[in-house]
Amino acid sequence: MGGLLNKLANYIDHTLLKPDASEAQIRQLCHEAVENGFFSVCVNSCHIPLCAQLLKNTEVKVCAVVGFPLGAMGTEAKAFETSWCVKNGASEIDMVINLGALKEGRLDFVTEDIRKVVAAADGRTVKVIIETFLLNHSEKVLACEISQLANAHFVKTSTGFNGGGATVEDVMLMKKTVGIKLEVKASG
Repeated sequence: MGGLLNKLANYIDHTLLKPDASEAQIRQLCHEAVENGFFSVCVNSCHIPLCAQLLKNTEVKVCAVVGFPLGAMGTEAKAFETSWCVKNGASEIDMVINLGALKEGRLDFVTEDIRKVVAAADGRTVKVIIETFLLNHSEKVLACEISQLANAHFVKTSTGFNGGGATVEDVMLMKKTVGIKLEVKASG
């Protein structure tokens, strides 16, 4: 069982995204990630410098959320936040898709929003959170297709802040849509 748990640990993003997360809690998060061999810590952008410092000589990656949790901020603001996070030690970016624009059918806008974050990430992994709970079937497919078109690396089910989290059905639909071109991350 220990071998299986060790393998699973390498897929876990140890996450603390509460708006009131303290420095002590972030330090504990990083300690637990190292202790358990987790893949990464995922935190709000204000905590990136501390996490990068604490995890400097470890295998644990630092993941920043961008446009979190609503995805409704301007594209240039998302790109700036991404660039700042990368400069301060983030090795991965989890961005939230602009749901309003997707639902209105402004697909070029959504594509460009993701593309600019991917460009600002400067080669780092970008995961696009699509908030499956708030989308219908065709919108989920569109969000996955747009993420792929915009050169993201992953599509991710949810923030955990806007209703339900991952379902088996959503993960299967997302994987069917992106095939082998993108990875799928279940969360929330």
